[in-house]
Amino acid sequence: MINDYMRTFMDSQGYEALTFNDVSLETRYADFLPAEANISSLFSRNISLNAPFVSAAMDTVTEATMAIEMAKNGGIGVIHKNLTPQQQAEQASRVKQYLHGLIPKPVVFHQNIKVSELIAIKEEQNYNFSGFPILDDQDRVVGILTSRDIKYLTNYDMPVQEVMTKDLVIGKPTTSMEEAYDIMRRNKVGKLPIIDKDGRLCGLYSFHDVRTLLKNIEPNFTRDAKHRLRVAAAVGPYDWERIAALAEVEADALVLDTAHGHSKGVIETLRQLKKDYPQIDIVAGNVCTSEGAAALCEAGADAVKVGIGPGSICTTRVVAGVGVPQLTAVFNAAKAVGSDVPIIADGGIEHSGDVAKAIAVGASCVMMGSALAGTEECPGERILHQGRTYVIYRGMGSIDAMRKGKGSRERYGVDAEATTEKLVPQGIEGMIPYRGFVADVLNQYIGGLHFALGYCGSRTIAEMQENARFVRVSSAGLHEAHPHNVIVQKDAPNYRAT
Repeated sequence: MINDYMRTFMDSQGYEALTFNDVSLETRYADFLPAEANISSLFSRNISLNAPFVSAAMDTVTEATMAIEMAKNGGIGVIHKNLTPQQQAEQASRVKQYLHGLIPKPVVFHQNIKVSELIAIKEEQNYNFSGFPILDDQDRVVGILTSRDIKYLTNYDMPVQEVMTKDLVIGKPTTSMEEAYDIMRRNKVGKLPIIDKDGRLCGLYSFHDVRTLLKNIEPNFTRDAKHRLRVAAAVGPYDWERIAALAEVEADALVLDTAHGHSKGVIETLRQLKKDYPQIDIVAGNVCTSEGAAALCEAGADAVKVGIGPGSICTTRVVAGVGVPQLTAVFNAAKAVGSDVPIIADGGIEHSGDVAKAIAVGASCVMMGSALAGTEECPGERILHQGRTYVIYRGMGSIDAMRKGKGSRERYGVDAEATTEKLVPQGIEGMIPYRGFVADVLNQYIGGLHFALGYCGSRTIAEMQENARFVRVSSAGLHEAHPHNVIVQKDAPNYRAT
């Protein structure tokens, strides 16, 4: 909800559009410490976040590893669509299987497979867990293989049946999560196979996951009703095969992701998705006008994604001459939809203060690309340049992204059969310094947002939108806001000069 002061301020700009560096927030009275502020918000109508941060659906930013870390830090990741439908569904499935109560379909192996073959498959599939139920030729459970069983092996060519644990502690199909926890704790086992009266596997409990869930050890995790991490995935208009594959693995949200969201294909697909998959939240975008946001809202969007050309690697505003500076674009969308539908500010976030400004004009959360692209968890290629590690980061409208993936061409409405020479890119490829782990990067953004709420006298995101006031910043004021008249000797973790 946008307050009256902010509405008057933004409307008074007339035909001039603003972005983050054009304004600054005023302080307001506070009777609490910044750390006491609650930054929980919404990603979409039915998905709440403990921290309002979303990783972008870009092929150098978000796959399963990034999405897992985003959810563990209170946000959510959007798996990019420059993958086949099956590959993208596998990435989403990895996130859903990372943390859960009962695993309904655990990975299993048969008893005649060699240990070396099992390890090779585990590495190839990037399974980040151990503890595999072992089945006989009739698919009955005959044992379980854990890391403890193979830890001291020297001969990996042995059949699994000669190494596995055969004396099993098991549960019944009626065993609850609480009962499973008690059984595993008493018997000091890390895995509890659930087996029916015919000896067949019905599921698997993991002690680590069950303990985390029951004891609420990680309260900031973004989780669904079944205690699994939440994940979203990008899809395009009419991409029914991809949509069905993602629905099958129970992705929490589908992001109908195009360069021009205020279009026939997006609206038609959105309406059909709301009919076919009412259990899945549908995010639609991108738009930069009130009319675009209102059209998507009317078609049933559970969130509207805003941003045409604000990203550091996007050239749409230069190539096409189209787009609205991001602060005004977010305001336009929020003004059109009110408090009914969450607004996702996609792009243009450079410093943590930009997050606060986006929220002040109505955003529920922000989507970030370049801010996260240099981290350990991103899939971007790492290179060594002049003795320093960098990570490749490219726009989904760049030549390389469109050449390598159908999803990029689809997003920008480019002919799938066009040769490289015929492509007209709307993005570039570059490199950014390696930044370490995404948890550390998010910690700086989360901390900055806490400070912003503290300075603005707002205990919550909603209060921030009720209380926030902007002042217009001149070029001299912008210069004053940044470090000046010094030679920076050591970079801060949350600031870099532009």
